Amino acid sequence: MLDLIIKNGSCFIDKDLKDQDIAIKDSKIIKIGKIDSEAKETFDAKGLTVLPGCIDTQTHFREPGSTDTEDLHSGSRAAIVGGITSVFEMPNTNPPTSTKAEFQKKLDLAKNRMYCNYAFYFGATADNASELADLVNLEGCCGIKLFAGSSTGNLLVAEEKDIEKVFQSSSKVVAVHSEDEEILNINKKLIKEGDVYSHPIWRSVECAISSTRRIVRIAERYKKKAHILHITTKEEIDFLSQHKGNITFEITPQHLTIYAPDCYDRLGTYAQMNPPLRDKSHYDRLWYGVKNNLNDTIGSDHAPHLKENKEKRYPNSPSGMPGVQTLLPVMLNHVNDGKLTLEQLMNSICENPIKIFGIKNKGFIKEGFDADFTIVDMNKTIEIKNENIESKCGWSPFDGFKFKGTPVSTIIAGQVKMRDGKILGDPEGKPLKF
Repeated sequence: MLDLIIKNGSCFIDKDLKDQDIAIKDSKIIKIGKIDSEAKETFDAKGLTVLPGCIDTQTHFREPGSTDTEDLHSGSRAAIVGGITSVFEMPNTNPPTSTKAEFQKKLDLAKNRMYCNYAFYFGATADNASELADLVNLEGCCGIKLFAGSSTGNLLVAEEKDIEKVFQSSSKVVAVHSEDEEILNINKKLIKEGDVYSHPIWRSVECAISSTRRIVRIAERYKKKAHILHITTKEEIDFLSQHKGNITFEITPQHLTIYAPDCYDRLGTYAQMNPPLRDKSHYDRLWYGVKNNLNDTIGSDHAPHLKENKEKRYPNSPSGMPGVQTLLPVMLNHVNDGKLTLEQLMNSICENPIKIFGIKNKGFIKEGFDADFTIVDMNKTIEIKNENIESKCGWSPFDGFKFKGTPVSTIIAGQVKMRDGKILGDPEGKPLKF
C-alpha cells in the first residue's frame, strides 16, 4: 500500500512538463508514470503544476535573540504557506551562530518546531578560522556566511587579511554579504537624517562592486567556492559574468520587482534593505542577468522587522523585509509575464542550490528522491495582504500587489503540510543532508 499518489498533475521532470502520476512510500518517490496501486491518500493535481520542492537559500528567522520579530517556527510556517519546502537560515542572530556549541543549540531549537526542512549557515568571524576548517561533516550545515560589510547583527569580517583567513580555512561554500565596510564608513556623511532616498547613496554602487571584486580575487586565489548574495548593481552583473565556475551569485525577488525611487515613494523605510533597492538601470541589468542565465540562485533574503521599528526615522530604521512567503508568487508572476521561463526559475530555486551546496536527494522529481513537492496553480491570481502574512512581522513590501501563479499545496516527506493556504499536521521538518 502506497502512502500517497499525486495524480493528473503536470509534473516538472527532466526540465519539461510531463503528465505523470507520482507514487510515494516512506517519504520517498518510488515510481513515476501510470500508477494503479492503492494508496492511503490521493492528491488530485488536475489543472495544477507539480514542481520539485522549492528551496529558499537565504532566510533570517531571528532565533535566538529577536524572537518577537520571527522565530524558527513562525518562519517555517511562512515558508510552507509560500510553497517553500527547505530553507537555509542565517547566523546573524544573538548570540551569533559562530561556534559549534551555538550551531548545535540552533539544531536543537529547530527540532520538531519547523514545518519545512532546514540547514543553517555557520557564521565567519575574524578569529574562528579553526572552526571553519572543520565543518564538512557538521549535520545541517549548508555553508559559511561572511559579512564583509556591516548589516543586521554583529558578525563582521571587514579586514582583507581576515577575509583571506576565512577563505583559506573554509571547508564549505562561503556565502558573502558583499559591501565594503571602509566605503560604508567613509560614505556615512552622505546619510540624510529622515531621508530614506539617501540609503542607496550611502550604500553606493562603488561599495558593492569594490567588495565583490575583492571577494572574487581572494576566492580565486585560494581556489575556494564563493556564493555572492543579493547582487544589486549592473557593474556586478557584468563583472561576475566573467568569473563563473567557483563563483556563483544570487538575486532577490525584491530587486527583480521594485526599484528606486518609486519603491521609496510608496514604501518609505519599509523598502530599506542591504544592499539597497536601486534605480531602474540596475533593475534592467539584473533582468538581463536572469534572462541570460548569469545568476545561479534566487533567494528571498527574508529579513523581517516589526512595523514599529521599520517606522523609525531613517537611518534608525532597520534594513530588511520579509520574503519567504512571497518568493514563489512574485517569481511565478514573472514567469507568466514571460520575463523568465519556468525552467530558469527551477534552475534558480531547485537545481542550482543542489549543485552549488551539494544537497542530497532534493531538487528533482526522480525515483528514489525525497518526496518534497511544491504544487502551484499557474492560472490563479492572488492579492498579497499584510493580514495573510504568516511571519510575526505581519507585513510585506508587496501588500496590495496582485500576482498570477501561486503555490496551492506544499508536500514534505510525502506529507501534505499546506493546502490552499492552510497549514496541516505537525512541524516535522528535518535537517538537510549534504
